[in-house]
Amino acid sequence: MTEASYLTALRESYDTVAAAYIARVKTPAELDPLSRAMLAAFAELVQTDARGPVADLGCGPGRVTAHLAELGLSAFGVDLSPEMIKHARAAYPGLRFTVGSMTALQIGNDELGGILAYYSTHHTPPQWLPTVFSEFHRTLTPGGHLMLAGYVGNHEHVRPTRAYGDHPVSYESYLLPADRIAELLHQAGLVVTTRLVQEPEEGMKRKIATILARKPR
Repeated sequence: MTEASYLTALRESYDTVAAAYIARVKTPAELDPLSRAMLAAFAELVQTDARGPVADLGCGPGRVTAHLAELGLSAFGVDLSPEMIKHARAAYPGLRFTVGSMTALQIGNDELGGILAYYSTHHTPPQWLPTVFSEFHRTLTPGGHLMLAGYVGNHEHVRPTRAYGDHPVSYESYLLPADRIAELLHQAGLVVTTRLVQEPEEGMKRKIATILARKPR
């Protein structure tokens, strides 16, 4: 099957910027208090309600995957970029990281206690989100939890050509309203339980939404 062009652009772009991304992006300890609290709440929900490992989808260099493990979860990471996975494996040799796509997860049905999609779905064209969210539903165990966080907007389509220290990129970003993301999750069979929308931090332009959802038992 031919790969969707956006996946090719995403893989090539993040392979290119991997080292610069690692140097510039915040570690979990440097996140704002609300973001750290939401990750902790997600971890507690999974530990309380669900059985099975947690997949950090779009894990990048693995920092948040490692943070989930520190919070007591059995976490592993999946990313489209082989270069990102190489860095993650080198930094956290005790954790499992694999190359893969959210559109076709190499994970069995009802296998996961939790899914974290942390700033990893906004590069997905809106027409592909139902496929991605259906994969979330398929792989979560009944009662399993999802945490999705990322930038939101009013159906904005952003096409950068340079990023992370002036490196060339060909990915695109699609900033949907938080309500639209929640609606698509509902259509995929997930129950949205929490929506948190944060105003832009000083010096930033984008709102951030964090959505918690679960698969019905």
